This record gives sequence, structure tokens and C-alpha cells, in this order.
Amino acid sequence: MDFFDINKIFFTTLGYPMSYLEFFGTVAGAVAVWLSAKGNIWSWPIGLINVTLFFFLFYQVQLYPDMFLQVFFFITNLMGWWRWTHPAKVEEDRKHELKVSYMSRKWLVVFLVIGIVGTFVFGLLAKNLHEIFPSLFGKPSAFPFADSFVTVMSIVATYLMVQKKVECWAVWILVDAVACSLYFMKEIKLVGVEYVAFCFIAAFGLWNWIKENRSYQTNEP
Repeated sequence: MDFFDINKIFFTTLGYPMSYLEFFGTVAGAVAVWLSAKGNIWSWPIGLINVTLFFFLFYQVQLYPDMFLQVFFFITNLMGWWRWTHPAKVEEDRKHELKVSYMSRKWLVVFLVIGIVGTFVFGLLAKNLHEIFPSLFGKPSAFPFADSFVTVMSIVATYLMVQKKVECWAVWILVDAVACSLYFMKEIKLVGVEYVAFCFIAAFGLWNWIKENRSYQTNEP
């Protein structure tokens, strides 16, 4: 079980001790996100490795909302894998996978409200976790509301990604920008650097999925 201990160091670079847990979790996450931006189905199984490792990582640095988020990600990676490979006939693209599409304005407002309310409610819970469950959470949650924003909006973005909605990447850009600052402040620096890179990958994903959606009209008879 030493592999899952953040104090078990893999190597040290520029004075920063890199744990096995942070290194391999970060690499798996980077590969999974890049494949998602490309619309590649293998993003989902590789994502399962990433979220499993990050569950243990975030518990040890007291980012509890992020820890719970990994459980959600594990489930949605399985759902996304199924959804992309089993679309209805009208939803199929040229590879017989789920088409990229846009969400309606009505649902955009609904998810915005969910994000605001969810951040407030989850933030209150995270702030008091160490008092409600002292045997499980020995220290107070770090940055409960900012961390809860990352958690709630990641849930929103992941649901939209499962449905292959273009807007998921705009949400991811915002989430990744907030998340990278949290990780630098908690001194899990490789994860912080990864999330800076994720901002750029999300921008590429947004551009690529818009281009993919436009190609459907171009190829229509």
C-alpha cells in the first residue's frame, strides 16, 4: 500500500519530492484529457486509473470535495464509455459513436443554477466535515467553497461530456483555472502544472468539437 502514500517518494526534481501517487495519477489524467479533446473513446478507461489514484491523493491533502469528486468521476467514466459507444441511430457519427452537439439555452440556465446552488451547499458541508465526522476527517477542509466550486462544476462538465456537448469544454476551462491555483497553494505542484496544461487542452477541445460539429453539416447530402 506504500504506492498510495503521498509520502512515498518516486523521485525529486528541482527540490520537489514527487510521490508515486501524484506522478502516475497526473500522467493518467493528462492522457485521458488529451484523448477526450480528440473525442477518442479510450479517454474513459484511462480516466478510471486517474480518478482511482487521485481519490487517495486528495484525501491526504485535505481536499475532501475533490476526493468525493473522484467517486463521481469513476462512475461517470463507466457511463461515458457506454454512452459514446452505444448511441441511438439518430445520434451516430461516421464512426458509429455519439455525435458532438450543442445544448439548449434552457438547459444552459438550469446547469448554471445547479452550479451556484451546489457550490454553496457543498461548501457548507465541506467546511464542517471535520466536526461532523472527526474520526474520518482529522483536519478542516482546505478552501471549502473554492474546492466545492471545482467539484460541483466538474460534475456539470462531466455530465455534459458524457452527452458529448460542446459547452463542456467552456466549463472545463473555468474549472481548471480555479483548480490549478488550489493545487499550487496545497503544494501538489505537478497536479497544479497539469491543470494549467488542462486549460490549454480544454481550449483545444472546444475548438476541435466545434469543428467536428460543423463537419456534420458539411458532409450532409
